[in-house]
Parts: sequence; structure tokens; C-alpha cells
Amino acid sequence: AAGGGNDRVQWAGGDGMKTRQRNWCGRGEGAQLFCEVENSSGKIEIYTTRPDTSCGATYMVLAPEHELVEGLTAEDQKEAVAAYLEYVRSRSERERMAETKEVTGCFLGSYALHPFTGERLPVWIGEYVLKDYGTGAIMAVPADDERDRRFAEKFGLPIVEIIDKSMYPGAGLEDKVGKMIHSDFLNGLEVEEAIAAVLERIGEMNIGRRQVNYKLRDAIFSRQRYWGEPFPIVYDPEGVAHPVPEEELPVKLPALDDFKPASGGQSPLARKTDWVNLPGGWTRETDTMPGFAGSSWYYLRYMDPHNQEAFASREALQYWKEVDLYVGGTEHAVGHLLYARFWHKFLYDQGLVPTVEPFGKLINQGMIQGTIESIFLHKAKGQFISAELVEEYGREALAEIPVLIDYVSEYGTASSHLTPEGIDQFKKWRPEYAETEFVFPEGKGRFLTHSEVGKMSKSKFNVINPDDVVEQYGSDCFRMYEMFLGPIEQAKPWDTKGIDGVSKFLRKFWGLFFDAEGHWAVEDAEASAEELKILHTLIKKVIEDIERFSFNTCVSAFMIATNDLKKLGTAKRSVLEPMVIAIAPFAPHLAEELWHRLGGTGSVHLQSFPELKEEYLVESAIEYPISVNGKKRATAQFAAEASVEELKKEVLAVSDIQKWIEGKDIRKIIVVPQRMINIVVG
Repeated sequence: AAGGGNDRVQWAGGDGMKTRQRNWCGRGEGAQLFCEVENSSGKIEIYTTRPDTSCGATYMVLAPEHELVEGLTAEDQKEAVAAYLEYVRSRSERERMAETKEVTGCFLGSYALHPFTGERLPVWIGEYVLKDYGTGAIMAVPADDERDRRFAEKFGLPIVEIIDKSMYPGAGLEDKVGKMIHSDFLNGLEVEEAIAAVLERIGEMNIGRRQVNYKLRDAIFSRQRYWGEPFPIVYDPEGVAHPVPEEELPVKLPALDDFKPASGGQSPLARKTDWVNLPGGWTRETDTMPGFAGSSWYYLRYMDPHNQEAFASREALQYWKEVDLYVGGTEHAVGHLLYARFWHKFLYDQGLVPTVEPFGKLINQGMIQGTIESIFLHKAKGQFISAELVEEYGREALAEIPVLIDYVSEYGTASSHLTPEGIDQFKKWRPEYAETEFVFPEGKGRFLTHSEVGKMSKSKFNVINPDDVVEQYGSDCFRMYEMFLGPIEQAKPWDTKGIDGVSKFLRKFWGLFFDAEGHWAVEDAEASAEELKILHTLIKKVIEDIERFSFNTCVSAFMIATNDLKKLGTAKRSVLEPMVIAIAPFAPHLAEELWHRLGGTGSVHLQSFPELKEEYLVESAIEYPISVNGKKRATAQFAAEASVEELKKEVLAVSDIQKWIEGKDIRKIIVVPQRMINIVVG
């Protein structure tokens, strides 16, 4: 989403963000193909960006909503298909697109004919194929597509390898490299050559054509929901739509107690008849706008929130311009961020906003990841296999089943395992496995699980409830630990072992204000130069790193300063009070408590940030390593302002260096100011 002619725009999301957005828009160059249906005059249209893999197709999958499903359903499959369609209707499109969901599908009982080989391809329906993507139908190639492979493995469908990638070490499943095998007229061709060849063959056989498709669809703007902005539309007695007169705006949602749909699949608002029905037989629109309607422009309203004449005045928009900083997760890449940009550009084209781009700078905070714990099911034997035995049986023979992390001992470590109690909990949780045997390695009494870092997800049963962490450690500790995990842009695995270190630091910071018996020990004595240097080194680091959003290094700086002051036994107000104000953004509750104990009035969060005084950072003396003929022999302190000539004279008087230079010719003395001194002797 970079560019657009605004030099101020900075996208910290980088190329990964842009790639996700390009994939969402989904420009794909490929081929339109038609597959004949066995014993029928009908044809199934598909679109593929990888026509080179067509000879690896072993079955077809239609979207459950595809218009051909009813006609292709065999008599003996109608009951099963009806049950599956009922299941799919209960799923949202987001759930169906999720990569972590369980594979589902249903055989229609009919067959299509492969357009090149004439082989019979069983036709299935599956929720992972969406009606509005492409044509809503695919020729499934399980050897070269992860979702197709999982579907084929689930339902025992053939998998035919069609690309030899052995000469491309590290190539992934869907990388466009390798030589074609088991692919009829394409055998021996490199992938790029095969794509050109198959497109030419499609034209010769008159079974399709080269085509460019886009995955991005028009937004569904009308929703049968209560929550959402009402449309300012009313209908006359003939059902013709009219805009609500401007003097009657805004249209506000009426209060409701029941948010279930009205009869006939109408919006819940349809039941609020006293709101819907207007004088003279006129009625209101009962559908509402989607969530992204308001969220795509709401930031502009903040610029002029009390304006009753417009969403924002030209003066306010010209003053504020775009949002200076947008902080959001990468999951916004193809949601709010992309659609807000569409809306903003439309408003710009209409002359309603002064900037081409909505946001000046973007920072994507990394996701806090969890550990996915799994056990392995031997598909043929119907037994669960401890992780130590995986290599013995081979991964291809096993299915990986996620386990709720509450049942796992030593969660997230190389020794994570299910105890007998954990196995019992798992069986109660998944009763379909209540009779399944758990196979332990010889002589071992625990069942090792497989730990893998991944996204925290309800479907992976690895969500950590922050309330539990806060209850144990406190919200300040939880907050600082999340900052301390690493740079804000990086994804970071959650590890409860590390939070103990932050907890100990906070206790040590608190301890600066009390003596060994727990009595308040803060004094008004004058701070030493060393103490002031520690304080202002901290202030400088925090000021600079907050500007860079480098919160993890800020936390480290507090830890270093606290340790240094603890060694000095510092309990001086002039040092500790600025530290309390400085730590307030990181540990707000701790800081508020200490601020009031120090006698502060109002909130610590309303105080001015401590002022950096660079003069306290100036070194009065510098410690130099001293080498003789390139080998370090001693260290000594010299005045920071000493000149090179003064250092050359003074270094020869250092007692620890005398034995290395005594009786030898001093050929040269090399001084690197503030770094090192080397004496060359002969």
C-alpha cells in the first residue's frame, strides 16, 4: 500500500505487507479451462494460475454454493450432500478460509473428464473452495498444493507427483521450479516452459484460453445485522428507494432487546415495526452497513468531532492532514488498512480531503505467538504415537492432532509431554479418541508431545489468557514483559519462564526506595556525579528509544540503571523521583504508587518527562587498555581532556607497564583517543 504520490508516507510494514495486499487483490495470469462431465452435456469451468500442473489433477472440488452442485449430485449421495451443505451454511467465509481448520468435504457421486488425458476425476464439494474466488471450482493437484494435499490425505484420494525439484534444494511445495514428470506431453520441460506449452495446447484443443483474474471482490455492503450504521434510505408505498431528507439525519439505531434475525431472514431491525413503518405507507431500510463502513473513515471525524455540518471542516482537515502514525498488526494489512486507503483515495478524488494517503507512517507490531502442542495418530493402526517414535514410523503415516495446552506438562519445551492424567483429560475432551491406545516408547512412562511455535489460535488450543498472567504477576509486569520480548515489529513467542526476570526487576526497582527491613529510605541528600551519570544515561536512552518505538531496549536500560544504583546503595530523591516519572509509561501502577509515596500531587502521568542534562554524561577520566607490541599488558585511567602528547608521556610512567618496556627502545607510541594506547618497543 506504499506510494500514491505522498513523500511523507513511510510503511514500516515493508515488502511483506505489500505482498499480502497484492495477494489479497490477487492478480493472477493463468488459464480458463472447461472439463466435460461424464454422461452429461454439461461442463465445469475452472481457472488456474498453474496450468503446468494440470496433469497432476486427481479430483475436482466445487464450492458448496456452486450452481452445478444439485445437478451433479448422484441419487445415493443426496442425503450426505444435504447434511454437508447444512454444515457449510453455519460457517463464515473467514472460518472457511482459515488454514488451521479441519479438512471437510463430500463426494457428489459424479465424475468429470480430464481435459488433456480423458481420465475420470471424482467431483467433490469442499468448504475450502469459495464461490466468488475464480470460478468456484478447481482441478485439485494434491502434489503441488498444500490444501489439496490435506484434502486428498483426508479422503484417500490419489496424489501424483508431477514436478521433480531435486535439482533445486530448499524449493517449497508451490515454488515454480523443477522439471515436469508424469505429465504426458509436458514431461522433461522446466516449469516456465511447461506453462507456455500448456497454454498453447489449450488453444489448439479449443478447451479454454489464457486469462487474467483478480481475487479481490466488491465489498458486501448491506448486512442483515443490528450492529452497524443504518442506511439513510426510505421506501415509498411502491417500494421505490429515496434518500432520507438531510434535515432528518442522522438516522440512529433504535434500542433492541433481541438481536436475532426477524422472520424470512430479515434484519433484527425488521421486528422494530414502530421504527420501520412511517406515515403514508413509507418504510425504512432495515439492513445496516458493515463494520468497515465507519472504520474506513472514522479517523477523519476525530479531526473535527463536534462539527454538525460536515464530517470535518476544510480548515480542520487542512490543519491535521493525514494520521501521523498508524500502529496495527499485520492482520490489518488486508482489512482496515487497505479499505481505509480505498475510501480515502475516493474522498481525495472528490476533493473532500487534502491528502492522497490516509496515514503518514505505519508500524506493524509483531504478533505474540504461542506454542502448538500436538500428538501423532498412526492413521493405519489407529494408535497415538509418542513423538520419540515419529522417525521410526515416518511422518507420512501419521496425522498431527493439536492438544489443549492445559493438559501438557512442561509446555513449550523439548520435554513437553502428556502424563497419564493429561491423557485422561485429552480423552474426556475428545471423546472420539476415548478408546484409542497411546503407544509409549520402550521403558518410558511419559508420552512426548510435539512443540511448535505458531500463532495463538482457538483452533490450535494454545491461547494464553492474559487475565491468568496478570493475576499471578500483576498488570505492570505483564505489560513490561510484552515490551521486553523483543523489537515491536517482530513476532515473539510467549514464554512464561522469561516473565520471572521482569518480575524480579520490578521488585528490585521497588527495593531502591526501602531499606533491608522494608522501611521507607528515600533521603534528600545531594546526588553524586556517578549517580547523576547513571540517571541521565537512562533518561537519554529512554528518550531516544521511545522515539524509535524500541521499548525492549528501554526496559533493558531501566534494568541496568536499577542494578547500578543498587550497587551504590542509592536512595536519593533527586535520582529516584525522575526515574519514577520515566518508568510511568512502562509500569503505570507501580509508578503511581511510588509517586504518591514520594509526596507527589496529582498523577505521575501528568508530570513533565525528566529533562536530559548532557553535562552529567561527560567523562572526567577515561580508562585505556595499554598494549606493548600489540599485546594488552595493563589498563590505566587518564584525564578525559588529556592531549595525545600528554598521554604519550603519562603512559610510560604507569607502574604496571614498566617491566614490559624496561631496558628496551621505545620506537613508537600509538594513541587512539578514548580507545587504546600501544607502545612499540625494540
